[in-house]
Amino acid sequence: MRVVFAGTPEPAVPSLRALAASDHEVVGVVTRRDAPLGRKRVLTPSPVAAAAAELGIPVIKADRLDADATAAIAAHDPDLGVIVAYGGLVREPLLSMPAHGWINLHFSLLPRWRGAAPVQHALIAGDRTTGAAVFQLVPALDAGDVFAQLQWEVPEDATAADVLAALAVSGASLVGDVVDAIGAGTAASVPQAGEPTLAPKLSIADGALDFSQSAVRVLDRYRGTTPEPGAHASIGGQRLKVLAAGLGPAGHDDLPPGTVALRDKRVLVGTSGGAVELITVQPAGKAGMAAADWWRGLRADEPRFDLPEGAR
Repeated sequence: MRVVFAGTPEPAVPSLRALAASDHEVVGVVTRRDAPLGRKRVLTPSPVAAAAAELGIPVIKADRLDADATAAIAAHDPDLGVIVAYGGLVREPLLSMPAHGWINLHFSLLPRWRGAAPVQHALIAGDRTTGAAVFQLVPALDAGDVFAQLQWEVPEDATAADVLAALAVSGASLVGDVVDAIGAGTAASVPQAGEPTLAPKLSIADGALDFSQSAVRVLDRYRGTTPEPGAHASIGGQRLKVLAAGLGPAGHDDLPPGTVALRDKRVLVGTSGGAVELITVQPAGKAGMAAADWWRGLRADEPRFDLPEGAR
């Protein structure tokens, strides 16, 4: 088949490479426009754009799949569209343009966590099992029939970046299998079953850690918001980004929620149940540093993170 691929970030690249290595022809790649990155804000192609250039596949750069993008895609006369984390909606008439429509690789076990940030919301919610699904794209958000899915047990210390990287690789094989089945005329899909949950895009506020919760819940949010939008907490009114953290050792339940202490060379923060260990942090306006170095620079006798109103 003639396949058009739409995707933008690094987790979409394995699927593009798998399709490019298959018996099908990737006739075009759609990705978002170059974005300014780094402190110097240098315009940089998306990871998918860079991979497509390496593979010699024509690229259409568009932040929205509007009339111009639709016309550019139509010029490739695709039999099937494949979308993985493109970052925009596919609407009519583009949705029905390919003979087989569009399929989407989504990083959750649908209908759980429909939306832009399924992995992040799964980790924040404490899900210990997640996965990926390939489904038929329809006008409703992530609601189409499912061709195939896989389950994946989340490692205890995995961040959103870790989970996405793993599912991107295993999901690429899933995409390849489904595309082969569609091409052979053997593909079968089933309606989604169960109560949907939503996973909207996260904001900076979603990364705020609440040390009045248990250590497990604090770490669920840290893992779900790392690296983006970034886990953080406020101490003395100053935001501190938490780059690496883990469950503290047992025996430190005497630390009040939010209180920071250096014990056995570990920086621990009290919670409502257990302690969180800070490993690497980044104060505002500074580079990342070992948490112990940051702690030694604190001037308060009993430093304490700010807690939400009502939790004090």
